[in-house]
Amino acid sequence: MIMNIPLIIIGTLVVFIIIFAVKGFKIIQQSETMVIERLGRYNRTLSSGINIIWPIFDSPRSIEWKFIKTDVDGKTIVRKETINRIDLRETVYDFPRQNVITRDNVAIDINALLYFQVTDPKRCVYEIANLPDAIEKLTQTTLRNVIGELDLDNTLTSRDTINQKLRAILDEATDKWGVKINRVELQDIIPPEDVKVAMEKQMRAERDRRAAILEAEGKKQAKILEAEGIRQSEINKAEGLKQALILKATGEAEARIKVAEAEADAVEKVTKAIKEAGGNPTTYLIALKYIETMKEMVSGKENKVVYMPYEASALLGSVGTLRDMFDQGK
Repeated sequence: MIMNIPLIIIGTLVVFIIIFAVKGFKIIQQSETMVIERLGRYNRTLSSGINIIWPIFDSPRSIEWKFIKTDVDGKTIVRKETINRIDLRETVYDFPRQNVITRDNVAIDINALLYFQVTDPKRCVYEIANLPDAIEKLTQTTLRNVIGELDLDNTLTSRDTINQKLRAILDEATDKWGVKINRVELQDIIPPEDVKVAMEKQMRAERDRRAAILEAEGKKQAKILEAEGIRQSEINKAEGLKQALILKATGEAEARIKVAEAEADAVEKVTKAIKEAGGNPTTYLIALKYIETMKEMVSGKENKVVYMPYEASALLGSVGTLRDMFDQGK
């Protein structure tokens, strides 16, 4: 029995060494870390892979962490745990609906999503007691402050502005906790039922107003186009009439020029012939004009009495004499 005591001691030491070695090996997964304290003081932060610690002297620092999940029925499930491994990946928190009041005293419910990432595990452990709760409370109070500066209409139409403002404020506030706020999203903005009804009525009235404006604008454009068409038609008609009158006047002028040129040639030839025959061309031309005037006077359906002056008879006699002279010349 006495001989077995050393074996028992050796076996105990072996078991102790094995347990010590097992406790001293820490395998850290990728994107995880662990804060190690030695005798109650911060010693180091473990990286991913195999790490060796002294189990008796070194121990992982435990922290309180809250996990928020949404079940299939849409209910939010909150679960708190004590963990010693810190996840360095980006984490999303779906906070429950918060009741906030706008600047125009309208109470609305807002559901926010927060995306954050631990960048400094040491400060995450030692600078804040419960990081998830702190981020949640900070987000709630900041959201109330930001929404309290906006009217309901601005809140509903300025989501991007609210998201950017929330992210900037939260990122600055959580920087000393070793946390980076990447994004803040307002998932739902739910106004009260009476406000919804009023907004629907306003929206319907706005649609009716826009429809009436569009209809009136269409009629106005139709009238304008119709008037433009009529004006252009009248312009084209006047332009056509103008061109027709110009062409007609040009034709009449050319015709008169031709007639005048023909008459001039005839008078020139007659004058030349009369001069060669020894007569007076002026008397002959005056006699022709008398004859033409008399034709116009006696033409028509009504009966007329024509008085021929004595000078006209003399002229006609001269014309007859001239005709006899022409005949003799031939």
